[in-house]
Amino acid sequence: MISIGFGGPRKAVFAALATAALLGAAGCGGTPQDANEPKGTYAVEITEASFPRLQSLGQTTSLRVTVRNAGSQTVPNVSLTVDGLSDLEAQPESMDPSRPIWVVDVGPVGGKTAYVNTWALGPLRSGDERTFTFVLTAVRSGAHIVRYRAGAGLDGNAIARTPADEIPEGSFTVRVMHRARSSSVNPRTGAVVESQP
Repeated sequence: MISIGFGGPRKAVFAALATAALLGAAGCGGTPQDANEPKGTYAVEITEASFPRLQSLGQTTSLRVTVRNAGSQTVPNVSLTVDGLSDLEAQPESMDPSRPIWVVDVGPVGGKTAYVNTWALGPLRSGDERTFTFVLTAVRSGAHIVRYRAGAGLDGNAIARTPADEIPEGSFTVRVMHRARSSSVNPRTGAVVESQP
């Protein structure tokens, strides 16, 4: 005998509707981060970029890139895309085919976006600067190239160009040594002294 009460098909229908409602709500994350991004070209320049060229496995270092608004208009959402912190393995069928070269311990504060390798720090007024600071730990030895590119937004409507009408970008060539740095304590001062690998 088939039950038509709440324990039978009706219960299944209610469960399906409830699941659909929850999934619909989960997909509604509010306003997209690139909503209403104005179209235009904005003059920016990279005024400073630093990252140690010689590192060792397990060493924690800082990568810093400073971007300045070189134009007269406010940049809608100054951003930085960094490539080379990981690379792709030769196993495209794996769930996450990227292998880290550096682990991002701390990214630019308040700069997280929906993109894996792009951070954004909000509007940047004319003449102002913003520094993107990363705390990274090297986890793979070898010679690596880290490329960075400044942007004016996340949607592609706001385009960043230098005053010379070039893409504001740069790169670091870094060698990560397999041997970890050795350190010792100066017996007279108590200071920790690190030796180069």
